[in-house]
Amino acid sequence: MDTPAAAAPVGLNPATLQAFVDAQWDDEIVPALQHYIAIPAKSPAFDPDWEKNGHIEQVVRNAAQWLEHQPVAGLKVEILRLPGRTPVLFFEAPATRKDNGEAVLMYGHLDKQPEFSGWRNGLGPWTPVIQDGKLYGRGGADDGYATYASLTAIQALDRQGIPRPRCIGLIETCEESGSYDLLPYIDTLRDRLGRIALVVCLDSGAGNYDQLWMTNSLRGLVTGTLEVQVLDEGVHSGDSSGVVPSSFRILRQLLDRLEDSATGRVLPQSFYCDIPGEREDQVRATAAILGDEVWKRFPWACGADGGFVLPMTRDPQQALLNRTWRPALSVTGAEGLPPLASAGNVLRPRTAFKLSLRLPPLVDAAQAAHELKTLLEDNAPYQARVLFQPDPGVAKGWNAPATAPWLANALEAASQQYYQAPCGYIGQGGTIPLMNLLLEGFPQSQFMVCGVLGPQSNAHGPNEFLHIAYAKRLTAAVAQAMAAMPTGLSEG
Repeated sequence: MDTPAAAAPVGLNPATLQAFVDAQWDDEIVPALQHYIAIPAKSPAFDPDWEKNGHIEQVVRNAAQWLEHQPVAGLKVEILRLPGRTPVLFFEAPATRKDNGEAVLMYGHLDKQPEFSGWRNGLGPWTPVIQDGKLYGRGGADDGYATYASLTAIQALDRQGIPRPRCIGLIETCEESGSYDLLPYIDTLRDRLGRIALVVCLDSGAGNYDQLWMTNSLRGLVTGTLEVQVLDEGVHSGDSSGVVPSSFRILRQLLDRLEDSATGRVLPQSFYCDIPGEREDQVRATAAILGDEVWKRFPWACGADGGFVLPMTRDPQQALLNRTWRPALSVTGAEGLPPLASAGNVLRPRTAFKLSLRLPPLVDAAQAAHELKTLLEDNAPYQARVLFQPDPGVAKGWNAPATAPWLANALEAASQQYYQAPCGYIGQGGTIPLMNLLLEGFPQSQFMVCGVLGPQSNAHGPNEFLHIAYAKRLTAAVAQAMAAMPTGLSEG
């Protein structure tokens, strides 16, 4: 995006701001995140007994206590609760400039993905370890840091007396399950939110650690369990194979309706959308910046002939489009398959796969879930029992609104100031359900969606880490962008 050169807001001393942010991270945020990582606060989809286990409650209370001890004038901190729902942490810092009711909404979450296997020796999901400037452990980067970084950005401005708008923090604990618990809270909070002029979301990623990256799109998501049953109990494979159809083979046939197994292309055209020209232009620019690192950054296994496994495409531009603007299927779990050591000669009665279907930003996820169920269940081979059960929290994707000149200038200035490099724009293949809801509810808002999940940070997988130096600079960039926000953005 071509924008005029911009400088820091009048009165703001970037060096002083960065020094405060660095000290706050070293003295308070990193220790708080180490404590946070040690708590297995898994999202409700992965811990049905979350309320009884108390881990989510513990991380919410810890974050609330940290917020309450920060010297921000007039700061209000609440833990909101609705029956049967995971809690939401809500904070509000009153405006320090002439207040016309406009607000910055700062979003993050405290729930986590499950453990996963494959952590390196000395590392683990609930074991906070700092190595080479990276904080390892589940949830620190995705995105437990957001609560602490958000308030630190506010403090950084207040310490210099830089006028800022009213700031609201909305920290949920159901994001990794699809944010289905958050929607009722949004309904109850609408009057208190007021006019949202800028949304700051720190739950996204970065193309590298060398510049500020803004997320310009997010994919939608449908997850669910596909089950095929052919018998009421397992039987001797020597007696039954060739007569009883394999539940695994039937499941393969069903997946062939959805995906071309030779290429990985998702087949139903309704799961695609037209790619906006602006996004294609940004993809070309990002591909030029990142080059082969778009695909080389993954931990490829050693493959045939001593070489590494190859990507689906080595064209950086096509790889970026594949992970942002085209649908893709992953099988993320299975049931009915015994461990190898226990795999006797038995024709199994059932096979179940957990499916994850990523959808382009402009595809209606709810409609896609309905179509997917019909596609998989209708006309079952051999009249087998086939059931696809979508998970709650089907999430529509998000395509960022046009960036206003003031925000484009502010982002470019912040990236040059704190990274000495231009601001980059990149689509993300993941999903943040709240973003589309906020876009629909506050259509005149601007969005600053960013995060610390850069190369090898490996959110959801083993060896997840937070790049501390990058997070420090990002916190400072958020503060500077907020200070640049003009008044009257949401009026009319």
